[in-house]
Amino acid sequence: MYSEPQPTASGEQFDPSAMTAAHKSLPMDTMVEVTNPADGSSVTVRINDRGPYIAGRCLDLSTASFEKIASPSAGVVDVQWQVLG
Repeated sequence: MYSEPQPTASGEQFDPSAMTAAHKSLPMDTMVEVTNPADGSSVTVRINDRGPYIAGRCLDLSTASFEKIASPSAGVVDVQWQVLG
């Protein structure tokens, strides 16, 4: 999860309230369903940035999208994800 306002790799300003995420290689504007297998909650996000750059992590979710699937105090959770369409 990340929340600090900053420019994204897509050129738009990062909005922590948007349903967006960062991925290292998926094309910009790809829609991805992210599911927390611990409770089955899921969220659909749009890729608009690059990252994460920490080993073992596949996605960085905006604050709002992370809050849909886990408690913000967790900071990091294991997820399952799939590209939509």
